[in-house]
Amino acid sequence: MIELVVWRVPRPVPPTHHGYKYRAVYAVDGVRVVGFDNERGKGDHCHLHGRELPYIFTTVDALVNDFIAAVDAARRTP
Repeated sequence: MIELVVWRVPRPVPPTHHGYKYRAVYAVDGVRVVGFDNERGKGDHCHLHGRELPYIFTTVDALVNDFIAAVDAARRTP
């Protein structure tokens, strides 16, 4: 399953400073393999192979490209 949702919000989601709320997930058999989101209190971050890492959000286009690249990489990794 692949899902990517982006909302333009009237105020940034703390601690971010941009005007977007987003979630992106690639899951296999119900298990998240890749995820990008900006949860309130955590800010922009990604989940790759069970690890949570910081993510630097710049634009929605870059987010989409970064997510697709991470999904492609995960699908090539055994």
